[in-house]
Amino acid sequence: MTVKPSKLATIFGGSGFIGTQVTQELARRGFAVRVAVRRPDLAGHVRMFGFPGQIQPVQANLRYSDSVAAAVRGADVVVNLVGIQVERGRQRFRSIQAQGAKTVAEAARAAGAARLVHVSALGADPRSPSAYARAKGLGEAEVRKAFPDAVILRPSIVFGRDDGFFNLFGTLARMLPVMPVIGGKTRFQPVYVGDVAEAIAQAAEGAVEGGKIYELGGPEILTMEEIIDRVLEQTHRRRPRLAVPFGLAKPLAALMALLPQPLLTPDQVVQLGLDNVVSPEALRQKRTLAAFGVTPTTVDAILPTYLWRFRKHGEFDRHVNPLADG
Repeated sequence: MTVKPSKLATIFGGSGFIGTQVTQELARRGFAVRVAVRRPDLAGHVRMFGFPGQIQPVQANLRYSDSVAAAVRGADVVVNLVGIQVERGRQRFRSIQAQGAKTVAEAARAAGAARLVHVSALGADPRSPSAYARAKGLGEAEVRKAFPDAVILRPSIVFGRDDGFFNLFGTLARMLPVMPVIGGKTRFQPVYVGDVAEAIAQAAEGAVEGGKIYELGGPEILTMEEIIDRVLEQTHRRRPRLAVPFGLAKPLAALMALLPQPLLTPDQVVQLGLDNVVSPEALRQKRTLAAFGVTPTTVDAILPTYLWRFRKHGEFDRHVNPLADG
């Protein structure tokens, strides 16, 4: 006999990299889950994370308030994970990450949702030189205005099997004779997707105080050069690092941005020049993973589980020397 869940959560962006993890976490905790996405016909895979009928993809587009209102109707908890890395057509940073965040927050308040969890990003700041980070900062302000008790989470670079960060560098290590490095000394604090999903699920259950911003980072702070070295070590590739000056990287990225799937955009070049680590203030006030009782997972514990695919012989590559040429 199937027990009907007593709580309903709507997750905007619930079929993506982080979203699938959050959907699983909330389903395990007894929530019925609406996965609100632009193309529910492409999100059928999320149904397998719960018992029949527990998880339901629904259509919603943050640019259309009526669809957002319909998606949150009757929801006890609303989670907004929607963000874009590249602007295309009507999908602009401000329309999705600022105005869209406002639309979700206002709809959650109007629907009487008990909790709203808004996922932003480290570095979110309306005054940032990065258009992406500016939109994230504006979105946070709109969320706090519309739903003052919202929990706002700012993760650093999120890593895991299907991430777009370490997998990108793994691809480059396999394809290129050198590894281009932009902003080699820029610091990052990669955080495991499972830890982020756990924090989101706990926030959805009311385990932490609302109306605050929590910054989520992993146990290590790594420079871009150190990140590249980790990728080369795990992929068993020996590639010289090639430092690319920002003055050269920006025009090259402008050309790449014209491609259907650009590897790099000018705004991402700007982001690569900005440190992306948990602030001293958040550490002092314990507005980090510690607030959720989560011990951060190390990069080295997870990278070997998926970067093997970029080795010369895949999972059968057993080179003793991690820098052996591939």
